Amino acid sequence: MTNDVTVLLVQLEGVVRNRGPQVLTGLAILGAFWIAGRVVASIIRSAAARTDEDKHDVILLLGRAARAAIVIVGVIMALSNMGINVNALITGLGLSGFALGFALRDALSNVLAGVLIIMYRPFKRNDIVNITAIEGRVVSIDLRYTILEADQKTYMIPNTTIFNNTITVIRRAGP
Repeated sequence: MTNDVTVLLVQLEGVVRNRGPQVLTGLAILGAFWIAGRVVASIIRSAAARTDEDKHDVILLLGRAARAAIVIVGVIMALSNMGINVNALITGLGLSGFALGFALRDALSNVLAGVLIIMYRPFKRNDIVNITAIEGRVVSIDLRYTILEADQKTYMIPNTTIFNNTITVIRRAGP
């Protein structure tokens, strides 16, 4: 038993001696990308604080996505630097992204349409609009739905429907 432990420790020492610098470099790369992700997210948060409230949530969403992308690239680069073959990992991420994108295409198209509606602002809260034969007052605009109120009814219209159809602004809200 003691001989087995000694052999294991000798093998571990060899691995640390051979791979130690690569592992430390990989950890340094990962740390640098982690810090870069936090810095980018912080810059985007401060930029979002200076924008109007309609665009605030979209900018924060983009900041979180940017941070996640930076950290993922850092993990892949760190693993590659440590001597781990990341080709299968990259292929798996690509296939997983494709499958998720295909499965969530309706939700993602609504989110993208919501971002574009918030950015281009064809209408805003309290405007009276007509969208696909529904006329009402805009109550809220979020990333998935635009909510209209009319005749004591609430209509949740998917943003893709709004983005792909004609919008008639009947009356603009005050300044």
